[in-house]
Formats: sequence, C-alpha cells, structure tokens
Amino acid sequence: MGPGNDTRFSDFLLLGLSNEPELQPLIFGLLLSMYLITVFGNLLLILAVSSDSHLHTPMYFFLSNLSFVDICFTSITIPKMLVNIHTKSNVITYADCITQMYFSTLFGGWDNFLLAVMAYDRFLAICRPLHYMVIMSPRLCGLLMLVSWTLSVLNSLLQSLMVLRLSYTDLEIPHFFCDLNQMVKLACSDTFLNNIVLYFSTGLLAGGPLAGILYSYSKIVSSICRISSAQGKYKAFSTCASHLSVVSLFYSSVLGVYLISAAAHSSHSSAVASLMYSVVTPMLNPFIYSLRNKDINGALKRMYRIIGIKWTTLPEVKKCP
Repeated sequence: MGPGNDTRFSDFLLLGLSNEPELQPLIFGLLLSMYLITVFGNLLLILAVSSDSHLHTPMYFFLSNLSFVDICFTSITIPKMLVNIHTKSNVITYADCITQMYFSTLFGGWDNFLLAVMAYDRFLAICRPLHYMVIMSPRLCGLLMLVSWTLSVLNSLLQSLMVLRLSYTDLEIPHFFCDLNQMVKLACSDTFLNNIVLYFSTGLLAGGPLAGILYSYSKIVSSICRISSAQGKYKAFSTCASHLSVVSLFYSSVLGVYLISAAAHSSHSSAVASLMYSVVTPMLNPFIYSLRNKDINGALKRMYRIIGIKWTTLPEVKKCP
C-alpha cells in the first residue's frame, strides 16, 4: 500500500483561529451569531425575491442564487468549527476533510462566477437598456447559471482528485477548515503538479471573471459619464452600487488573505484573514443589497404583512372543559 493511501486512515487536526482556552467561548459565540445572521439574512432575501412577482427579473434571480451560495459556503465550514469548539476536539477525518475542501472550493468558485455574471447583467442594463430584456432572456439566465455551476464543479473535482494523490506526515492544519492551499502546502509528497494545476485554474477561473467584472465596469463608468443630467447619473450608478460594494468587499478580502499570508509567512494570520471572505462577506451581502433597495424593502414589508395577516387569522384553539 502506497504512502498516499495510508493518509486515508488518519485524522487531521484543525488548529482553528486560536489555541487560547479562554478565547474559545468568545469565538464560539461570535461565530454562532455570525452564522445565524448569515443564514437568516440570506434566506430572508431568497424568500422575498421568490414571493414577489415584481422581483422576478434577471438581477434578482442572480441575487437569490448568490444568497443560496453564501448560505452553503458558510455551512460547509462554520458548523464543523462550532462542533470542534463545543466538544474541545479539533479532529476531522480524512474523508470529511476532503469533502469540506471539495465543497468550499465549489461554492467559492461559484460565488466568483456569480459576481461576474451579475456584473454582465448590470452592464447590459446600463449600456444596452433598450435590448436588455431581449438579450437577458430566461434561457440565457439559466444557461449562465448552468455554465457557472458546471465550471465550478469540474474545477473542484479536479482539485480534489489532485489532493487525493498526496501523502501527509504532518496532520495539523493551521486553519479553521480544510482549505485547498493549506492541504497542498501540508503535503510531504511532490506537489509540483498540484501547484501547476492550482495556479492555472486560479488564473483562468478566478482571473477570467475578475477581468470580465473590470471590463463591464469600465464600460459602465464610461456610459454613466456620457449621461448629461446629474439625476440620470445617480440613478444609473445606484443600480450597480450594491453589486460594486459586494465585489470590492469579496476581492479585497481574498487579496488580503494572500497578501497577509505572503508578508507574515504565517498560516494563522491567513486563517484569521480568511474569515473576511468566508464568513463576514456572506453575512453582509443581504444588508448591502437591501439597505437602499426600495424593491427589496417593499417585498420584505409585503411579506411581513402577509405573514402577519395569516398569523392573526389562525383559528383559535378551543380549550377542553
């Protein structure tokens, strides 16, 4: 039996965010609160979009999918970490680690593609308003989602298969989840091929969408500058302000992880910085999109009103004599 196969019967240790025992209750409470806010906020956004016919447009279709991905992304990592803190055990099996790495890579890549698709949607809405509904048809929306999902699945599957060929002697992962980069760095076998595949896929599947986003917004800014009235400029900019905020937050946090990791040469610093794109950004997305969005706020108010009416009209339960 080869050395790579022996690892499959071993358990890894997730070192988490801190080794200080007195900080564990604080970390547990903070992460639990952030996770509940993330799930509740994104689920509420999905319900608002699906229940209001006025929001059955391409922009809100992509937004509800982004909320779904954010829920899945955080659910892959945070519950396991909460269990580890509660049980005071950092153990994760090899199979669970590979599964966690697969799905975190999948939903992280899907999130990246969705942001690019949403940028293209805003580009059409502002730069091609007369042809927007013709171009952005339901068929094209479904096709864009299918391509994004397929590419994310294939990339995640490829990366996982590449990791399966590696062997490990050091089983301590200096992170709060089984991150792909950490799994490659931790291996004791030759990782040259893994790094080649990782860099190529990152450049293609992450750099490609980012280039698409930058191109879309360069055209959007150019189109807005040609608008004569200040009110028209404000209205055009307000339609993409929320998405631009989310894109800036996501990519700045991802870039910050790699910069901190490269500058500090510390995996622990990278793990703390990873909280930004894996936990904080999914938590803030619903608030960013609903803060100044009259359509979302109106849909939430109508949903609350319907729920309130149904609740007040429930039949009273007769008490037994």
